[in-house]
Amino acid sequence: MPPAKKRLRSYDSAKIRTAVLTQFGTVREAVARLTPEQLALPTALGDWTVRELAAHLSMAVESVNRYLEEPEYPGPPPGPVVVLPEWPFTTAAHAPAISEDIRALAASATPDELFERAGTRIAALLPGATGDRLLATRIGAIRLGDYLVTRTVELIVHTDDLNRAAGLSIPYERQALAACTRLLADALAVKAPGASTEVRIPPYAVVQCVEGPRHTRGTPPNVVETDPLTWVRLATGRTTWREALDAAQVSASGERADLAGLLPLMG
Repeated sequence: MPPAKKRLRSYDSAKIRTAVLTQFGTVREAVARLTPEQLALPTALGDWTVRELAAHLSMAVESVNRYLEEPEYPGPPPGPVVVLPEWPFTTAAHAPAISEDIRALAASATPDELFERAGTRIAALLPGATGDRLLATRIGAIRLGDYLVTRTVELIVHTDDLNRAAGLSIPYERQALAACTRLLADALAVKAPGASTEVRIPPYAVVQCVEGPRHTRGTPPNVVETDPLTWVRLATGRTTWREALDAAQVSASGERADLAGLLPLMG
């Protein structure tokens, strides 16, 4: 995947930390109320049950704890530091290993115990860590501040999975949904660099992408617009481009406004 050429988007570190902890806490409260019957329900994630999905949600925060407990890099990292718009493209290669880890985690403790452990540990570890600290993750070196932004994607995407699988209505913390939306929009601009198409996801993101004539004034000739949750589902393969069009969840005008061949961005 080619490196992002545009200036990288910045995120407010304090807001991202609060967003991650708030979304995690909201999910934790919902998971605590799940019945054994709900935990045994199937999900849209292969053969995972809601119990395994809950374990994965706890791991979204527990992974921060695990990396913070490891020693900092004594010098420059052995490879390039992962930058945010490229992160979505690094996850697929590790999906099988992650799935095995989650199955083992779900079998090791109840969801309540997993969330209690992760919540207690991050409350102790995160306050003393700076956003510039380099974490040695399975995808390579990444700054803590950037890694926390990726946690908003994990939490929002899988909160949506949980809502749909268990018939819940867990809310999406506004800053977490905003960061998730923006990161996935920026990833699209990396995957399809250009300025012929404008993708609008109000109220959180607007990006230009796709090679072709550059637009400079007035209404762009190629425009895509959708809402944040539909965008998250499109970018992660939870729904298809055709399904979203048919349900009037996305509007697309112009010959370069068909994003079907570019989606999903991550699985």
